Amino acid sequence: MIKNWALSIVLNAVAILAAAQLFDGMIVTDFVTAILASLILSLLNVIVKPVLVFFTLPITIFSLGLFLFVINAITLMITQAIIGDAFIIEGFGTAILAAIVLSVLNVLLQKLVVDAFKK
Repeated sequence: MIKNWALSIVLNAVAILAAAQLFDGMIVTDFVTAILASLILSLLNVIVKPVLVFFTLPITIFSLGLFLFVINAITLMITQAIIGDAFIIEGFGTAILAAIVLSVLNVLLQKLVVDAFKK
């Protein structure tokens, strides 16, 4: 279980670095910062995200789940505020686009890497 969680943290860090390469408004200084951002993001997804989802449930249902990208962007912005100058997202629009890219990349990386380890 811890091995899967650690692998997930590393894969999420790779996705964060890839998203930072795609967007000029997203700056990650190094891989250690990406790992730290991934750790904080995972903690926020466990603690803060369920609360946000609960309070925004009507709009999430009305938008057919697309509002979850806004919630993911909020958690990214909180992560950026916690880390400081080593992890910068310039604007909420960049955070939403980064949240979409991170979601897609995480799904792809999980399928490619985790499925390869299970075989």
